[in-house]
Amino acid sequence: MITSGESLVKYDNPVWIKNTDRKSPKGRPLRVSPQQPAISNPVPPPPKPKSASADAAKQENEEILNSILPPREWVEGNQLWMQHVSSAPCTRTDVIRLEEQMDIKLQQWLARETGICPVRRKLYSQCFDELIRQVTINCAERGLLLLRVRDEIQMTIVAYQTLYESSVAFGIRKALQAEQGKADMEKTICDLEEEKADLKKQLNEQRAISETIKKRENEKRQLEEKKLSEEIEFLKRTNQQLKNQLEKILTPKN
Repeated sequence: MITSGESLVKYDNPVWIKNTDRKSPKGRPLRVSPQQPAISNPVPPPPKPKSASADAAKQENEEILNSILPPREWVEGNQLWMQHVSSAPCTRTDVIRLEEQMDIKLQQWLARETGICPVRRKLYSQCFDELIRQVTINCAERGLLLLRVRDEIQMTIVAYQTLYESSVAFGIRKALQAEQGKADMEKTICDLEEEKADLKKQLNEQRAISETIKKRENEKRQLEEKKLSEEIEFLKRTNQQLKNQLEKILTPKN
């Protein structure tokens, strides 16, 4: 059986509804006979307006409490049970006890002190619900305002959680795409490295051919220069001889 000790929110004692073989119906209102006392023969005097307004305010607070923290239902065996949130006023001792219970449960359930922790979040959410219950009993408007704050915080948390999950999914997709592209990139790099090696080999071959041709041409040029220099020297000697002979011929004899 679910008891109020499992939650930091204070509930009334469980109330048996009926025997059933099916699952618990949703949204079934709780009707308890002690709330409607039977009318006896001696008719009591009409209640004072002050007490009537107090009862109406109390009933209104209970309705607001049930709308803020709906009653919970469960099936144990073939019996349907219902448990309403408590409408008993709270004291300073109740608040201190609530803090102690929360600290104890944080230690028992091994909640993390920092970071994201679903256990810590659940306990703090129950503690906030209990504070809303305590405030609503004294001032319904203040309780409704706290309910609005709680719902806004929960919507913000859900929005951040959705954003986080979508960002994680986006990151995983990008990581998978990067892994897929990594293999293609590695293959491209290998192909380019092979092409680079082939081009480097061709460059070395062309350089060797160029050096051979250059060496051959240098040798050929040196031979040509040597041959030309020999021919020039021969022509110079021949010219000198012819010049000497010409001078001898032109020179008159005594």
